Amino acid sequence: MEFQQQFTHISDLIADAKRRAFQAVNKELVMLYWQIGEYVSQQVAAKTWGKSVVTELAHFIQKAEPNIKGFSPQNIWRMKQFYETYKDSPKLYNVWREITWTNHLFIMSCRTPEEREFYMRMSVKEKWSKRELERQINSSYFERVMIGNEKLSPPVRELPQNIINSFKDTYVFEFLDLPEQHLEKDLKKQIAQNITRFLLEFGRDFAFMGEEYLIQVGNQDFSIDLLFYNRSLNCMVAIELKTTEFHPSHLGQLNFYLEALDRDVRKSHENPSIGILLCKGRNDTVVEYALSRSLSPTLVADYQTKLPDKKLLQEKWEEILAGLEE
Repeated sequence: MEFQQQFTHISDLIADAKRRAFQAVNKELVMLYWQIGEYVSQQVAAKTWGKSVVTELAHFIQKAEPNIKGFSPQNIWRMKQFYETYKDSPKLYNVWREITWTNHLFIMSCRTPEEREFYMRMSVKEKWSKRELERQINSSYFERVMIGNEKLSPPVRELPQNIINSFKDTYVFEFLDLPEQHLEKDLKKQIAQNITRFLLEFGRDFAFMGEEYLIQVGNQDFSIDLLFYNRSLNCMVAIELKTTEFHPSHLGQLNFYLEALDRDVRKSHENPSIGILLCKGRNDTVVEYALSRSLSPTLVADYQTKLPDKKLLQEKWEEILAGLEE
């Protein structure tokens, strides 16, 4: 046991080297696919290649390099699509090289350049696996973040930290496997027991500080449902859970918690705390009225226990965009 710490250090060095080696190989592979896609695109544009030629190319590669995979006719056409999708976006050059080919296939299925860029940058930042990225796209992660950005209240927008893309309009907890009707204690219990998957929904920059986090004010004990620390925002994030529809009275409790955190818990180098009120439904007009005179950096979001209707969220985001353009 006396050498355990030294042995662990060596093991960490090995794991880190393997990770860097994988990243280097992935960059070379994706760049190869880009170059092949560029060449095929040029030949097709010149009308010298078609489906039959690409099929012949795939058979030729299979015979010349029988031990490598990934060069089926279908995948070669995807390489062409990959090149044509990003060839006019030089700002993304250093981004797409960081993403695995499997993740690229999911991202290329997105509808708009803005959505594709969003998932590319988030894949790099959050280090999403294939399964995680698929879940985020299926749960309309992009639309939920974009809508959330537009609904930020003035006190939140005026914070010293940049909170764009940090929060969502709606949070999806399908992984908690909760029934439609459930109690707050059941919601908190399931979150605490599934904290890793919960952080996938909130973001890897969130670090869990505790459930029923105790604070004392005036010799009285109070508890915050969930308390997190966000490394990028350099602040605490208090979350209050309500298994009912939003009511303006809910804000008073959360604002009180934020004041206590900033006075008694926050360190001098940290930014002001942020509060999130998570409700099982809300009326947007009521929320707007409730937040209009609030000076507290608080967000009101709802949560769902099932994957949302992606089409409805897309339509909602398009309505917001149309309103911004008027």
